Amino acid sequence: MRVSVIRKEIKFTPDSRRVVARYFMNGYERTQQMVARIMILDEKQVLQTLEQTLREFARRHRNISAVFFRHCEKIRPVIEAMKIDYEGLSLDRKMLIGSYCTMEYAIESAAIFNPSIVEDFDQTGLAAGEKRVVISFRATGEGHISSIVFRRGILDKDNNLHIMKIGNHIDKAEIEHKTLFNKERFLTKLSEMHTTDKYIVQIMQDLPDEFEFAVLKNILNTSLSDPLIREERKTALQEILWLANSFYDLQFKHDSDITERVIFPISDSESRGIEDARFVRFVDDDDSVRVMATYTAYNGHTILPKLISTEDFYSFRVMPLHGAGAQNKNLALFPRKIKGKYAMLARIDGVNNYIMYSERATQWNDPILLQKPRFTWELTQIGNCGSPLWTAEGWLVITHGVGTMRRYCIGASLFDLDDPSKEIGRLTEPLLSPLEDEREGYVPNVVYSCGAIIHNNSLILPYAVSDYSSTYAVVDMVELLDALKNSN
Repeated sequence: MRVSVIRKEIKFTPDSRRVVARYFMNGYERTQQMVARIMILDEKQVLQTLEQTLREFARRHRNISAVFFRHCEKIRPVIEAMKIDYEGLSLDRKMLIGSYCTMEYAIESAAIFNPSIVEDFDQTGLAAGEKRVVISFRATGEGHISSIVFRRGILDKDNNLHIMKIGNHIDKAEIEHKTLFNKERFLTKLSEMHTTDKYIVQIMQDLPDEFEFAVLKNILNTSLSDPLIREERKTALQEILWLANSFYDLQFKHDSDITERVIFPISDSESRGIEDARFVRFVDDDDSVRVMATYTAYNGHTILPKLISTEDFYSFRVMPLHGAGAQNKNLALFPRKIKGKYAMLARIDGVNNYIMYSERATQWNDPILLQKPRFTWELTQIGNCGSPLWTAEGWLVITHGVGTMRRYCIGASLFDLDDPSKEIGRLTEPLLSPLEDEREGYVPNVVYSCGAIIHNNSLILPYAVSDYSSTYAVVDMVELLDALKNSN
């Protein structure tokens, strides 16, 4: 039974005007040479160059001078290694040095795709049948570096989406790294990452059961600065460092609009991007509400599944996921606990859907096989398209399948509420397939989603179009559930 799908006309497309001021260091020696040339300038030349830079860029960024100071501070060790009195430098010269260590990065110049949608915390001042929502996207710029961006909108009684105006600037958050680690859990995660054991022992053996981030970082940086370090050892030590760097809190300024907040790669584990965040409104057993998301951190060689949570979209906590089930991509958290435990969908082998339960939101083991590819449009692999949705008839899981010519389609399945390892029904045909005008893009022949919601008894399904742009579709829930219950 084919289910009717209403595709909406709204389209989210890449916007190269949305830029962030990013730290830029062009190598140690070249940076020293650059600083040496700036030091030759007299104060008048410094001021003239700085004023020209501020005239050209101050309107494009909020408080760009603070960014320059921060980026100058990042290379303070480089400057002091040149026997320069850092404290004695004028404020203008520090700002100018920082400007040479700054570059603009167009965060969504290449693509804005793989959206998810959640109910906003604030639902005041709305008419009957309306819902305020927050939509997240994977934004990709030069070098295929991905970050998370947001839009806020209102769904009206007819399921039309009205998007709020986008802010004028883009803000990166203040970062605070975790300061204390549990040695046993840290070692377990390193083992899961397959970091070479002998180098782990060399570094970790003298650390106490609870150790400080700064102590470990100093040990690693000292070892990594050895010019004779072997490549295998260097790789292992870098993996230890980027795991430690993967725990942090983000804080955005309260005078920023949500459209101006970008979660940009922070730690070494994310140096090549933050991929496919699956946001979900999580309601705990005590009725407290937070928005959580799983995403994939990628450093160009290794992926690291991570969890991010927020209670206001200003403050975010970021942590790696642990355990045998926290492998590969495609993890999606259930919106509530099941029989007192967190539940998670996963695709740990890259092919099949799994389900896991845990006492902790960051620890995942003992995955249970849930679904295998069954139909021709998904014989390569099957995975989720975001967190399950609660309905009175069962857990609705939007899936994706990969078929011939690596074409991605979107499907749907229904699972038992009390025991979601039991499948009630599964669509035999795709719910959504790429139309002719949706086939062209960064990755052709793909429709994909990272999370949907139910509104006005309709499935609101945002989806990406060939990894380039995004839109959304609406599906009647009565028709969809009937099709699922009768599919077997």
